[in-house]
Formats: sequence, structure tokens, C-alpha cells
Amino acid sequence: MTDPQTAARDHLWLHFTRHSTYENGGEVPMIVRGDGAYIYDDKGRKYLDGLAGLFVVQAGHGRAELARAAAEQASELAFFPLWSYAHPKAVELAERLALAAPGDLNRVFFTSGGGEAVESAWKLAKHYFKLTGKPGKHKVLSRATAYHGTTQGALSITGVPAFKAPYEPLVPSTFRVPNTNFYRASAHSDDEEAFGRWAADRIEEAILFEGPETVAAFFVEPVQNAGGCFPPPPGYFQRVREICDKYDVLLVSDEVICAYGRLGTMFGAQKYGYQPDIITSAKGLTSGYSPLGAMLVSDRLFEPFKTGETMFAHGYTFGGHPVSAAVAMANLDLFEREDLLGNVRRNESVFRATLEKLLDLPIVGDVRGDGYFYGIELVKDKTTKETFDGEESERLLRGFLSKALYDSGLYCRADDRGDPVIQLSPPLICGPEHFEEIEQKLRSVLTEAWTKL
Repeated sequence: MTDPQTAARDHLWLHFTRHSTYENGGEVPMIVRGDGAYIYDDKGRKYLDGLAGLFVVQAGHGRAELARAAAEQASELAFFPLWSYAHPKAVELAERLALAAPGDLNRVFFTSGGGEAVESAWKLAKHYFKLTGKPGKHKVLSRATAYHGTTQGALSITGVPAFKAPYEPLVPSTFRVPNTNFYRASAHSDDEEAFGRWAADRIEEAILFEGPETVAAFFVEPVQNAGGCFPPPPGYFQRVREICDKYDVLLVSDEVICAYGRLGTMFGAQKYGYQPDIITSAKGLTSGYSPLGAMLVSDRLFEPFKTGETMFAHGYTFGGHPVSAAVAMANLDLFEREDLLGNVRRNESVFRATLEKLLDLPIVGDVRGDGYFYGIELVKDKTTKETFDGEESERLLRGFLSKALYDSGLYCRADDRGDPVIQLSPPLICGPEHFEEIEQKLRSVLTEAWTKL
């Protein structure tokens, strides 16, 4: 093969990447190995994986038992679709997820990943209401700045205008409501619970404006990712559930990031005590060792599909892949054996406290999140909360921070889909020593960043 750097520049189309960065001989970062909470590049340099790959590698890198589970399954049955047939690992995993899920989410529809799970949920919502005599219910609500995927339907639900503009017109009938960014609350900025009530009530307002007979579902993350980890205010989800019940709107909990231990519970809805009608999930289900997503569905929504000639005319070739399902089972075994959820619950307050040390820096405006999932918002002025303009954000994040953090030995995300933030989502195996390393590296880089403004 050609030199790997040349081949990468000439042939590999990277995701969400400005390829101009690598023109004229710019080096493409090449990660070749992982071990525990660390990754290594082709030069032998070591980095703390502060993002768990992409909110994925819950059990850490280099887990040989997960690789063995994949190899053993591939040697026995490498592939078979779930189109009118089943295979044992998909059956076992579906039962295990149903038993772990809150309430009556007893049906599991497998996909290849999170975006496909979101697509599946929207299609199911529309199909369900057509079968139950409410064919006009097809619209969906989601929150401002929220990210739900990149396929045409999921991108339509996504609330990040810059991601949508190049691909419009998208699927119609999606509408945005306020998110739960209390740091920048436009109402009740001195009372988090009142702010949460206000934000939830905007959902009811949108349903009434569009007409309850036309609204099928509300898609919402337990902790919103895009914008920088917005946790729900107290009582928010209880009010959301109340509104959805009142107008027969399905509550879809998009847990592609927040499921499988990221918040210290198997599912994010369990963290905040609400009952979804559908959970969409992926990422941490296999700790990234093989691609897999899952849509968990309530008994009520499956009911119309149980009899007669009705079928959900939807599926994916690799949904519930035997190898991925086997890896997921081994991954969940590992969760139990090493009590990874308990590790998050025991250490989440330490993680928060360690990151909050950074609030003494003039550039750090807010530290927010939950479990092992945090955002650090960067500001020009802590007193006024003044943020950076577009040019400043470009210079700060892409011109300095992204590379400086990586060069410091920390892999994380510097993001400006809302206001500029740094996001952290370490593997669930991490503990206080990793948090201290993250804080020290961030402190050094952010201190230097402030001098460059």
C-alpha cells in the first residue's frame, strides 16, 4: 500500500471533517491501538480518551473478551437477517434489553446504529396512528439545537440549522421547542424548576398550535448532547409525560448516548424517573466493538402489528447482526461482572467536582451534565456570559483548541453547534485519577487559550 498518510489524504473521506485541513501535506491523526481509557497513534503517542471514542466505548479499549465473542459468533453464524427469521443471539439480547428497560418496553427492533433507530421510531409513530384511526398524526417535535442523526428523516428532526441547510428540502412536518439550557435561560433564570416547567409548557403550546390531531411524537434526549450537555431541570420530564398523555403524543426518549451506563443507569429515562413510549439507542450497547442499534417499543405500540396481515414494512440488512448481538451480550455481561453502572454512580460526583475546579478560569462560564457526560461552556466574559462571535469561535475552537487538546494528550470534543463548549464522556471504567488528568490537561490548554483571545 502507498504511505498511509498519502492514502488517507487521497482516498479516505472522513466524516464531519474539513478536508482542507489535510491539504498540502497536513497530517491525518492515525489512531492504531487502544488500551483501557487510552488510545495510541501511529507515532506511539498516548492520549486519554475523554470522549469514549464518540460516547461509545463504555467498557474501555482492548477488551479481549469482546473480540472473542465476535470471533466465536462469526465462526458459528456470521450473518443472517431478521426478516421473518430469527437467530439465537438476537432473541437473547432482545429479552435481556426488555427485562432491563423501564415499564412495558417489551419489543426490541434492531438497527445498525442510532440514526436508524431514530428513523425507525418516526416511521413507527406514523404507522401506529394510521392503524389506530388517527391518520393525521404525523408531525414530530424536538428541541432547539438537539442532534438526532444525519439521515434525511433524523436530520429533519435535528435542531442544528447549519447541518440541515445543505440538504434541504428535508422531510416536512418537524418543529422545534426550547431546550433546557438553564445557563442561558430566557425565562425564570433564577429558578431552575420554574424554568423546566416553562420549557415543558412550550411543548404543549406547540402541540396546540399545530393541532393535537396532527402531532405524533416528541423526540427528546435525557441529557441533550448538542449545545453542550443540557440536563433536565427538576420535574421537567414529569411535566413532559403529562403533556404527551393529554394529547396522545408519543414520548420518544433518544438515548443513543444516554443509555447503557452513560448516566449511571441502564437507560437514561431511569435516571430521571419518566416512562417513554419508545427508547432509541445504540453506541454503548456493544461498547463500539461492533455496530448495533435498538429501538425499544411499548406493548401498546406493538399491539396493532400482532394480528392479521399487518406488518411494519421497515428493516435493515445488518439490524441485529449475529456478531453484533453476541458482542452486546458479552458487553452486558462485562457491565454486570465489573459493576460499571455502580462505578459511574460512585464516582459521578467526583467527576463533577473535579471539572468544576475549572470554574476559576476566566474562559470557563459553565460546567454542566450528569453521570459521565459533561459540557464546559467557554465565554468571553463570565459576569455577562458574553459568548464568542463566529470568527472568534472559529479561531478559538478550530484554530487552537482542537489541536492543542489533542497535542496535550487528551482526546475530547471542542464544539460550537450552540455556544462554544468542550465535551467530555470518558469510558465507564474511569475513576478519580483519570478525572484529575483530564482537569490538568484542560487547565493548561484553556489557560493558554485565554492568552490568545
